[in-house]
Amino acid sequence: MNNYLIFRTDRIGDFLLTAILIKSIKRNDPDCSISLVSSEKNFEYINTFENIDKVFFLKKGLINKLLLFFSLNKLSYNSIIVHDAKNRSKIISFFLKSKKKYIPNNKKLVSYIDEIKCILKYLNFNFDDVDLNTLGNRNINYSKFDQKDYILLHFDEKWIFSKYIKSYVNIEPTEKDLELFLNSLSLKSNKHIIVTTGVDTPDILQSIFKRNLNNKIQLINNTNFIDLECLINNSSLLISCHGSVSHVASAKNIKQIDIVDEGYNYSKWTKHFRKYKSINRKPFNELSFEILNLNFV
Repeated sequence: MNNYLIFRTDRIGDFLLTAILIKSIKRNDPDCSISLVSSEKNFEYINTFENIDKVFFLKKGLINKLLLFFSLNKLSYNSIIVHDAKNRSKIISFFLKSKKKYIPNNKKLVSYIDEIKCILKYLNFNFDDVDLNTLGNRNINYSKFDQKDYILLHFDEKWIFSKYIKSYVNIEPTEKDLELFLNSLSLKSNKHIIVTTGVDTPDILQSIFKRNLNNKIQLINNTNFIDLECLINNSSLLISCHGSVSHVASAKNIKQIDIVDEGYNYSKWTKHFRKYKSINRKPFNELSFEILNLNFV
């Protein structure tokens, strides 16, 4: 049985790219064993994937890194893949026993899906579009949220100017403008609208939903990432600023409108996305008008 060790010690959205690689390896080598080194941010989520046999937790601190190294060094691997391109992962992997080691060169990186295809070629494997469907066969109850065929607006800190990157265009709406947009979206689409948030619910949403809003518009806050995945799975369209949720929509083949900053090359991350439209950040009145007039809605 072939053993593979993959380093992915960053965030959930980054891991969802690696999930494509993992699915492809398992398809090409069904009897293999895959171990993954995770970060604190993605450890619990990675453990919901049944095609990963062992998850190692890279904790902070030199002693913890040494303990991890000694655990990994007990085994030899057919292939080690440093998919996070982190120096700490490169250093640890350098001393581990394996027949093959793949260390990415980010300076030559065109897109992450192209890099995955390069890794597979290095392993003498092939890529298939079915590998993009990474979120099946999971220990997750998608029926937790019964409602289906709604539009999901993920309104997190990326919409709030004071809480996000100051060099990005300000897209923060007023209460009046956001409420008008939600009502217009519901009316035009003839669908229910579900609004989700990040870790903290923005004040603007708390204020709007204190009032008696249109009964076809619902706020669901205090959701963890698995809840967000379930909600995206049952939706007909996701509207969000680019992030982890964007990768979930792509993996589930859900239509999405992705709001991105014009000055950044998002195609590195999104080249493989399906049913996908991107819109550059702009003042909210212009942004909402563009969203409402897309054929997606």
